[in-house]
Amino acid sequence: MKDGFISVACGTPKLRLADCAYNAEETFQMMRTAEKAGVKVLILPELGLTGYTCGDLFYQDTLLQGAEEALKTVLEATRNLEVVTAVGMPLRVNNKLYNCAIIIQNGKVLGVVPKTHLPNYGEFYEKRWFSPAPKEIERLPLLGLESVTFGGGQVFRCENFSELALGFEICEDLWSPESPSVEMAKAGAVIIGNLSASNDVVGKDAYRRQLVSMQSAKLLCGYIYSSSGAGESTSDLVFGAHQLIAENGTMLAERRFDGGLMISEIDVHRLAYERRRTQLLGEGPGNNGCGEVFRLTVSPTKLTRYVSPMPFVPEGKEDRDARCREILLIASLGLKQRLEHTGAKTAVVGLSGGLDSTLAVLITGLAMKLLDRPMTDITAVTMPCFGTTDRTRNNAVILAEQMGASLRTVDISQSVRVHFRDIGHDPEDHSVTYENAQARERTQVLMDIANAEGGLVIGTGDISELALGWCTYNGDHMSMYGVNASIPKTLVRHLVGYLSQDDEEEKLHDVLEDILDTPVSPELLPAVQGEISQRTEDLVGPYELHDFFLYYSVRWGFTPGKIFRLAQYALGRAYGRDVILKWLKVFYRRFFNQQFKRSCLPDGPKIGTVALSPRGDWRMPSDAQAELWLTEAETLK
Repeated sequence: MKDGFISVACGTPKLRLADCAYNAEETFQMMRTAEKAGVKVLILPELGLTGYTCGDLFYQDTLLQGAEEALKTVLEATRNLEVVTAVGMPLRVNNKLYNCAIIIQNGKVLGVVPKTHLPNYGEFYEKRWFSPAPKEIERLPLLGLESVTFGGGQVFRCENFSELALGFEICEDLWSPESPSVEMAKAGAVIIGNLSASNDVVGKDAYRRQLVSMQSAKLLCGYIYSSSGAGESTSDLVFGAHQLIAENGTMLAERRFDGGLMISEIDVHRLAYERRRTQLLGEGPGNNGCGEVFRLTVSPTKLTRYVSPMPFVPEGKEDRDARCREILLIASLGLKQRLEHTGAKTAVVGLSGGLDSTLAVLITGLAMKLLDRPMTDITAVTMPCFGTTDRTRNNAVILAEQMGASLRTVDISQSVRVHFRDIGHDPEDHSVTYENAQARERTQVLMDIANAEGGLVIGTGDISELALGWCTYNGDHMSMYGVNASIPKTLVRHLVGYLSQDDEEEKLHDVLEDILDTPVSPELLPAVQGEISQRTEDLVGPYELHDFFLYYSVRWGFTPGKIFRLAQYALGRAYGRDVILKWLKVFYRRFFNQQFKRSCLPDGPKIGTVALSPRGDWRMPSDAQAELWLTEAETLK
């Protein structure tokens, strides 16, 4: 339960049809295995104590009595097991038969949830035997025990983990347009378990996967789906033990045909945060008949779920290329609209030979194509100064020439020296004044050229730099439209690489590849023997780490401790514990101290779920203190 992670599992025991004693033993053995593995919530298949395909045997008192005895056996055998388990069985209530989920923990029944929607089409004939869940939740005696809650829509809450609440539905309930899980989620259920017996036919697995994934996304919940497998009748059907665990639209784990136990972790804190942020789930109709409150022992949860080391970057080439195409289209459409609206005669881009300005000019080129305007309407300006190397200068020139942009070179060295003289700054003093004077001079040049030519200055800074404040206020911080403003540094590289692969011009391809190989640098300090002397990641830390911190702190509101844990889990092979912690502190310190720069950003297109525009996603006072976050980070030593 540490950091909000709850270990959950789908279980599909092998069963013997109508052999309730055998099925009871398989059930409690699986529960014991789950308990040893640290699982807190276990979902077993529909009608698992009898088997789903018993047919008219469900009319037989012998089978129903056998199921009740099997439940007693399971309860007795699991008195010392804390795992909250949903067990499927038929249950007689008031001369009706119900298809039920029995929710148990520590040998006690927390509640009984009957199936609401009974399929009666195709291969399904459930209305032949079962009744749908009654409209109201009631309390009734069960197996000679004290009364338990009986009815659909129940929510089971954890007494010592306030954000954890469980809901349960059965197979067809998910397929129905009026799924009980909707009302359960409204009433607070953050994890939904589904006991299922869904047979396999061609293509049905994909549909189930879509249903589970979409339900978890729509309800901002974790969804655990466990279907029956080996042991069911194969007279006309085959059951493939399809197991699915999803969280807010993401499939955490999936397995078919194997059965057994499948474990993953659901991040309850993450789901609770998203519900608070979106406020999409209103209050439910009330839940006076809630199942019993339960407790869980607070203990660390071992992580097995996948955590991407680069959350902004899809890992498969096909997905990554699709993401690149979409981002480039969004950014270029935004710029197209701005150029049309303002009637700009040219788009002015400062080219440094680095990744960010390269991406900005390439996006500008795409916008010009959308406008059916010539590339000469792009004014590419190179502005060499004290730290500019031959490599970056030449790459900027070649890039502009190969694109067909109008190229201008403005050497700002003399202008900056005059400025140093005017403000009384010693040129040998390579302090922040020395660096920022160059950045601000470049911005002035770009703005004045744009004025002279009736154009717009296109910003080049990316969201990773803006998060860290790694930009010169009123220097590269400022533009008339920032096309990269929502694009993280780890993705910038892939976008340029994608355009490099697609380009048919050999020279343009070659220069883009060389730019990709060039160290990230503002080039504001003198070169050493013609080489870049100022490497950004040596100064502020690896962007791979900072983008990871940015994603989980801004998008999900995670604490420093949780981000640190996830960073070690996802990036621990590349970076040591002390290295990760060092740059995590730097991230928080800079993120808070540099908010004033983000409070006055120019317009730019939002392209993902993380954005720092003061007019959109991120509203933060420039005077906010970082002490709470830094204090927690200090405790992580």
